[in-house]
Amino acid sequence: MTPVPHIDGPPPLWYLALLLVSGIVLLALAIPRSLDWWWRSANAACGSLCVGYWIYLAFFFHTGTYLILLNLFVLPAMLVVISVSALRGKRSRNR
Repeated sequence: MTPVPHIDGPPPLWYLALLLVSGIVLLALAIPRSLDWWWRSANAACGSLCVGYWIYLAFFFHTGTYLILLNLFVLPAMLVVISVSALRGKRSRNR
């Protein structure tokens, strides 16, 4: 198992942008009522965590060490794929 990278200094802009975009996309996928409550709540929880970590790093973090959690982008990608495929499946069954 590889160690988690601890980095000193300000967070890179690409990391902040990816956190914000993935959080907003997951929060948007928590809105459709056609998804099961489990997927909506998972999307909302993960999206809130991404946006919350973005707020912390962008506005409150000034000095010290922080974590770059690249695994944080695997879960949102999986949730987006599952949610979009579930939405497409329900639309095709309604036709």
